[in-house]
Order: sequence, then C-alpha cells, then structure tokens
Amino acid sequence: MPMHFVYIIQNQNNVFYKGYTTKPDHRLQQHNVGLSKYTADKGPWELVFLKSFDTKTEALKFELMLKRQNHRYLLWLIKSEQNEI
Repeated sequence: MPMHFVYIIQNQNNVFYKGYTTKPDHRLQQHNVGLSKYTADKGPWELVFLKSFDTKTEALKFELMLKRQNHRYLLWLIKSEQNEI
C-alpha cells in the first residue's frame, strides 16, 4: 500500500507551495523542471516539509488545512516535530 504525503516546497523568494503526492522526490523534480503550471517559472524549489499519511483522505484534508494557513504558521510547522525531513 503506498504512503501518501503532504509537502511544502520553498523557493529563493520565500514563496511556499503546498501539495499532495505519493512520490515526494519525483514530485520535487517535476516542480524544478517546469512540469507544474504554478511553480514552473518560480524555481528552483527546495523540499522544506514532508508529512506522511496512511490514507489519501487524511493527506488531502491536511493539505487543504495547510493551504488556508499564513506564512508564520508554515514557518512554525516546518520547524516542528511534525516535519519528517
């Protein structure tokens, strides 16, 4: 059974992008070679947060919550014990 991940990537201008994937390394490569519309012209991107989930539903709920958070919360989360990097 595949693991499900929610991730945050950050560029040099301190812009965050939050997403869901089952293959974090592959997804980061996609962002950095321009295969993701929103991030295509804003890289390079670095993976700064990763959290795993047993189900896709749990992961997508967490991703939706993340997309509603402010910059300060994201910085706190990246430094927290929830970060699996």
